[in-house]
Amino acid sequence: MVMKQLIHGSRFRERERVVSQVGVNKITSSRGFSAVAMMSVGVLALSIGIFSKHALAEVGEPEKEELKFGFIKLTDMAPLAIAYEKGFFEDEGLYVTLEAQANWKVLLDRVIDGELDGAHMLAGQPLGATIGFGTQADIITAFSMDLNGNAITVSNKVWGEMKKHVPHDKSGKPIHPIKADYLKPVVEQYKDEGKPFKMGMVFPVSTHNYELRYWLAAGGIHPGYYAPKKGDTSGTLKADALLSVTPPPQMPATMEAGTIFGYCVGEPWNQQAVFKGIGVPVITDYEIWKNNPEKVFGVSKSWAEKNPNTHIRVVKAMIRAAQWLDEQNNANRPEAVKILSKSDYVGADYDVIANSMTGTFEYEKGDKRSVPDFNVFFRYNATYPYYSDAIWYLTQMRRWGQIAEQKPDSWYMDVAKKVYRPDIYAVAAKALIAEGHVKRKDFPDFAKEDGFRPPQKDFLDGITYDGSKPNDYLKKFSIGLKGKDVI
Repeated sequence: MVMKQLIHGSRFRERERVVSQVGVNKITSSRGFSAVAMMSVGVLALSIGIFSKHALAEVGEPEKEELKFGFIKLTDMAPLAIAYEKGFFEDEGLYVTLEAQANWKVLLDRVIDGELDGAHMLAGQPLGATIGFGTQADIITAFSMDLNGNAITVSNKVWGEMKKHVPHDKSGKPIHPIKADYLKPVVEQYKDEGKPFKMGMVFPVSTHNYELRYWLAAGGIHPGYYAPKKGDTSGTLKADALLSVTPPPQMPATMEAGTIFGYCVGEPWNQQAVFKGIGVPVITDYEIWKNNPEKVFGVSKSWAEKNPNTHIRVVKAMIRAAQWLDEQNNANRPEAVKILSKSDYVGADYDVIANSMTGTFEYEKGDKRSVPDFNVFFRYNATYPYYSDAIWYLTQMRRWGQIAEQKPDSWYMDVAKKVYRPDIYAVAAKALIAEGHVKRKDFPDFAKEDGFRPPQKDFLDGITYDGSKPNDYLKKFSIGLKGKDVI
């Protein structure tokens, strides 16, 4: 055990990349040394004092060292890639394999079945599973992976029709944010012609589904209801625009084929549409809800209970990765883009990923604007799992019928506490502070933290969100279920 830790600490591990036989990308830390070599390195490490006084025993030995984590090919899987590439997992005594998954359902199922130890997840997935929407399972998260990072893109044809209604500045550029008010005449025209207006999102409990619905509803376009009690999980009841699921990397091709007329997805698949000349991103999620929570790192509750020290160490490694991604005003982003562009990770061209990851965002081709916070991984307490973030997702599930009946405010809080685990996060962060890897000022005051962000006002429609009053929040919307409404 000691020799193994020393090899980790001294970074003498060899790395190899392999592609699995089932066709998913796999990245593995491999054990490339014989026992004799390991012994020699261990003795050398001891003799030169490689280990600091804050060695692995601080938190407790990992119960499981060999780990396999899943991800979807999106730029916001970056904390996993960086924790691997920069050796942060190894510093924690963890030997990690990263595997790209075919879609969000496969990813969730494999975490539930134990084929994956954990995964890059949609924030709504642990919540949806816990309340039994779709799949019933106890999934928790102790780490929020990022803020922002998504956009809504429409086809060139739709943009050509929509653009007629969009105000422009003196230079002829569209004035942002572009609201769905300007899409409404286009949707109504399609309805008059008997054509359904179809748009894509990545999963029923995805941020993308709720952001797209939020944007549409704010512009007077009804995105439809779910009615699970009636066996209707299409989400299209009473809809003006029909939303359906498409895996992220397939979004541009699906729109180009005419199957959908627009979509909401994470990067780099909006910028890919710009580079291919097939569509125009009209609004980012930063403009819909400034600094909104996005992905989380999810594990099964049973796995976390069986491997508490391992879990804390995973969170520690990912906090360091998130800090690296944001430090010195995103100075490391070009290197991060180079890493993510590899086929093992996102696999898109460097320039496509860099178009948003390095602090800019291109809307209509040639209209590139500065958006330094399009991707946020660490600042603004991005990594902290706030209960209020969980409750916002639950309000949207209720708003669109995934939660079929009215629930008291206490129910929202109870579910948030089951799924979001700031207590685990705090242990990891405090250990990193003690080790000198991070600064105390960069974290919430854990002694006073109640898990709620202050009321948030930076929404496209001007509605303020207070996570402590979910039912009052729902009453503010003209479109959507509230109170005793049922479908």
